[in-house]
Amino acid sequence: MRFNRFGLRKHQSLLNLTKINPENTKDGFDIVYYFINCNVLKKVNFLFGVLAALLILSGSMAGNEAKAQQYDFGGGIGVAAYSGEIVRRLDQGKVGLQGTLFGRRNFDNVWSLRAGFSFGRLTAADSVTRLDPAAIYRDAGFKGNVWEASAVMEYHFLDFTHPQAQYRFSPYGFFGLGVSYYSAEGQSFRGDPEAGSYSLTTPVIPFGAGIKYRLTDRWTLAGELGFRATFTDLLDKIDGTQPSIPRFQDANNPSQPFGNNTGNYSDNDWYYFLGVTISYSLSSVKCYAY
Repeated sequence: MRFNRFGLRKHQSLLNLTKINPENTKDGFDIVYYFINCNVLKKVNFLFGVLAALLILSGSMAGNEAKAQQYDFGGGIGVAAYSGEIVRRLDQGKVGLQGTLFGRRNFDNVWSLRAGFSFGRLTAADSVTRLDPAAIYRDAGFKGNVWEASAVMEYHFLDFTHPQAQYRFSPYGFFGLGVSYYSAEGQSFRGDPEAGSYSLTTPVIPFGAGIKYRLTDRWTLAGELGFRATFTDLLDKIDGTQPSIPRFQDANNPSQPFGNNTGNYSDNDWYYFLGVTISYSLSSVKCYAY
């Protein structure tokens, strides 16, 4: 039997998860609690690993700086998207506006440390996505704003900053740490008595890739796609603890459960930024010691 990354049979929807009945499974909730904790602990360990890597890299590259240290700053605009219980994957049709401001310290022609603040608009609704009949019946939806502060290390694959460099562009990748504050309005299911405003704060792990192009000695244009792994399952106000969705059994599939969870207990939500940025260098001379 084949399973997907959520541990479900190949053609089974996340909405087709049956709630564990404590009367039938004595330790059912203990098992769920165990798996959730394992997932959280893995992400916490990864978070500390990334933090340690950032400290080591910034410390080791400080010795490579020449006296003419380069700094630059900039901003950008683009689109933001989310994936979770309502939208299962990155969908270009379900996007909101996104903007960012940042400052950057270039240690050498390869490594840079970027710190910034970003804003994004996230939105999704079962009435628009129409994932399956159960999702349409659920009728969940939300609209929210996310504010993010983050610090990331950038790695450039080509030397493009020096005036005599062979290339005027370079692909790059980045990874780091951040924290996001999220404020939204939404409902978890049809007739939700707690529908309305909600907010939360969550650590995030930003990572992604892009490409930069040197317009002049001081101006650089970039395009970037960034992923944000969060530590919450409530961006969409659905975490699997809401009431079951009533549903008749499928005559072609007698094993289909009558009630389905509104969401998944242990699969956290993600959001994404896609956009363009422009930055201005405070020093037009790129001289580094190797």
